[in-house]
Amino acid sequence: MVVVDAGGVGYEVQVPDAVIVRLPKIGDEVNLLIRQIFREDGVSLYGFLLPFQRRLFDLLLSVKGCGPKVGLALIGQVGEETVANAILAQDPKILTRATGVGARLGERIILELKDKIQEEAFLRKIESATPVRKQTPPGDELVEALLSLGYRRNEAESAANEAREQEKDVQDQLKLALRLLQR
Repeated sequence: MVVVDAGGVGYEVQVPDAVIVRLPKIGDEVNLLIRQIFREDGVSLYGFLLPFQRRLFDLLLSVKGCGPKVGLALIGQVGEETVANAILAQDPKILTRATGVGARLGERIILELKDKIQEEAFLRKIESATPVRKQTPPGDELVEALLSLGYRRNEAESAANEAREQEKDVQDQLKLALRLLQR
């Protein structure tokens, strides 16, 4: 468990062991992806550093007999990539390395999550293969003006960049960008 100060309020957040070793020094800023779980006996917060860790945690919670403690143990003691690979390889012995996971629960996790982990692996491959486009900073008035006139974003951005190199005044930049787009 860690205590996270958010706006002067300390929140107790349960985190996997793998997250604890990657946390910054005490007092430094950290961004945790939180899963909040409501139960009769209270509210619990679970924190993760990576989106995949939280998605895997959510998938594990959907399996009967696999609660938050077991989900944290699997991610923290075995590792999120190893858990996913063990499910894909249908190897329950790897899953039983985590505290609270026996042979039956390992088999149930594999049975119920095999298809979902395959989908997740496919989506992660697509995400990693998609090139990250440089976005125009919000508030770029020149690009926004060109977009409002009906030009496509990539055309507007390239015309705006070229116009900025040649003109200093915003009005002159807009005129030049429009001339460039009319070619």
